[in-house]
Amino acid sequence: MRNSGQVSSHLEVWGGIECTVNRVGDRYLDQLELNGHATRIEDLDRFAALGIQAIRYPILWERVAPDGLEQADWSWADERLAYLNQLGVRPIVGLVHHGSGPRDTSLVDAAFPEKLATYAHAVAQRYPWINQYTPVNEPLTTARFSGLYGHWYPHACDDLMFMRALINQCRATVLAMQAIRQINPHAQLVQTEDSGKIFSTPLLSYQAEFENNRAWLSLDLLCGRVNASHPLWHYLLYTGIQADELLWFQDHPCIPDIIGINRYACSDRFLDERLDRYPLHTHGSNGKHQYADVEAVVVCAEGIYDHFTLLKEVWERYQKPIAITEAHLGCTREEQLRWLKEIWQTAQALRQEDIDIRAVTVWSLLGTYDWNSLVTRADGFYEPGVFDVRSPLPRSTAIATMIQAIAEGRDYHHPLLNLPGWWQRSQRLHYPPVSFIKELGKWADTTFVSTPEMKQVAVTNGSSTPPLLIAGVTGTLGQAFARICEVRGIPYYALSRQDMDITNSVAVGEVLDELKPWAVVNAAGYVRVDDAEREPHLCHRINAEGAAILADACAQRHIGLITFSSDLVFNGDGRQPYLEGDSVAPLNVYGHSKVQAERWVLQYHPRSLVIRTSAFFGPWDEYNFLTIALRTLTAGQPFMAAEDVIVSPTYVPDLVNTSLDLLIDGECGLWHLTNPGATSWAELARSTAQRAGLDASFIQSCSTTALGLEATRPAYSVLGSERGILLPTLDQAIARYVLECN
Repeated sequence: MRNSGQVSSHLEVWGGIECTVNRVGDRYLDQLELNGHATRIEDLDRFAALGIQAIRYPILWERVAPDGLEQADWSWADERLAYLNQLGVRPIVGLVHHGSGPRDTSLVDAAFPEKLATYAHAVAQRYPWINQYTPVNEPLTTARFSGLYGHWYPHACDDLMFMRALINQCRATVLAMQAIRQINPHAQLVQTEDSGKIFSTPLLSYQAEFENNRAWLSLDLLCGRVNASHPLWHYLLYTGIQADELLWFQDHPCIPDIIGINRYACSDRFLDERLDRYPLHTHGSNGKHQYADVEAVVVCAEGIYDHFTLLKEVWERYQKPIAITEAHLGCTREEQLRWLKEIWQTAQALRQEDIDIRAVTVWSLLGTYDWNSLVTRADGFYEPGVFDVRSPLPRSTAIATMIQAIAEGRDYHHPLLNLPGWWQRSQRLHYPPVSFIKELGKWADTTFVSTPEMKQVAVTNGSSTPPLLIAGVTGTLGQAFARICEVRGIPYYALSRQDMDITNSVAVGEVLDELKPWAVVNAAGYVRVDDAEREPHLCHRINAEGAAILADACAQRHIGLITFSSDLVFNGDGRQPYLEGDSVAPLNVYGHSKVQAERWVLQYHPRSLVIRTSAFFGPWDEYNFLTIALRTLTAGQPFMAAEDVIVSPTYVPDLVNTSLDLLIDGECGLWHLTNPGATSWAELARSTAQRAGLDASFIQSCSTTALGLEATRPAYSVLGSERGILLPTLDQAIARYVLECN
């Protein structure tokens, strides 16, 4: 076995898997089961190919020995740890990750520390070559969620239970490391903790100061710094914790060999007694004052607390090596890239200041599930990471390409990378902004002046960043792309047919040469399905010839391309969702034009992205089926809808956001993108009306023949995918559509 504890002289790239096994009531929520890594050892090959030097890897107590060490199953850990060693990736083994152990214990069980230490000893005995451990991940955060806020088991909401959970976890860490070092005296403690800064109005400065002191508490305990001179000493005794419990750590310090800081955009908070400024769910009380507790990034004009300053504070306080042990942003792809770049550059800058920062950990290699609800519900809400597990096999995203470049010491370039992230743009400000002045706690109300940002037919603040070009701005899809590009901070030009006629090769070439886009979205097209039966040549010229001209011009200039096709390329004979590889057999002129477009586009531009989709609905288009249906029902009038055609409707915001992510990832070829679900038009109208609180009895079912449609439609045109189901379910999409429209 190689020496796993060696630390590279250069800034390392580590990886991490979201592996939380938290308990809510009597139910465990296991991220490894959700993301599939529990049964997919080949993921380790994918991780190693990134070039990472180490990985935070879970050998979790709840999973290995849920019924006690006598019945422990080590097979999973044996196989994977041996393979990691073979691959040359150093494991940093975690024993408890936001968990509370098997069912016979909990974070407030007095025996929890000794029980975890016993498990840690067994791990070290079995794997004596492992040199780095995180016995308990983020003990302070876990104690808050389990003992103070009641989110996780044992669902307590008081200071004593919070402190009991924290002390038990910290004591467990000390005892676990003692047990491990009996086997391997050189084993290192890599102690992780979420890190953020609390700001407040002057009235609540005392609360902000308290919470900022509390943020250090887990590390202070482990370092033996908590005694009568500690700023929280009297609070700790007030909770009911005994002095000897606290002083035990002074007598048994377990100073981390590496302090791991987990950095998230929403970790910084702002406290404000002006409750009328904020929604009810942000309101709380400390018994003295009522106040709102909100993310600082959405109210502070300066944005988040500076990474450099925060990490420098960690260094100055503890003088121990630091690693950023989680760098993750649950957001769109370009924002994830921007966040990682910012963290990496901060770490490099800190090293230049002779601060011993060892690594940046690209967290969530396989993404995360349900962290939007703090893992209190199993809704299946997924945030992709370095890999997207919604495909049959984990699919590499653009983050994987970025990591490979960083690990090899190469620069990573993407047209969107050097633009400000959402946490730096004015759209993030949801509430009346405040501005901080030099010191924590000093603030002032401010009239925030928005800086110039990405707008239609403007690149970006005079920057040379190439734009995204959107062809067909007057249509539903083109308008949606323009709207979402503004939200996402993607510079773009949105062109009408008068600005660029895609059927004119000369005009297309001139526009591309002038604007020099990094990619083109072809949202232009002939969309009148019934009129196409009377105008087949015009439909074919725009949909097929125009798309081919655009594809050829983009390919010649090495410009990326997305173009859109339709479910109407199928004849409806099947009764299973159509996949990308299924044979096409259109029934109408429009469908034929899309089939030809697909063939020509992929022939001329093999690296282009051709997306088949179906039955648009969205909140920004006055003329889509659902908007017309709800408007008609609101007026108390009947609405006719076909019952004999089964489709898979697509929520336009989901379609656009996912298409952009795929484009940034460098995906190509045919993709089916619809919200999973099959419904008739009549049932779609009924279910949406009911969710909107309207009388669905006004919806009258009929046949497509009764509607007098000229073009033949397939009776069944539901789209599935063999490449990945990337959009949320239809029910979820309808719920968001109704919410957005209200």
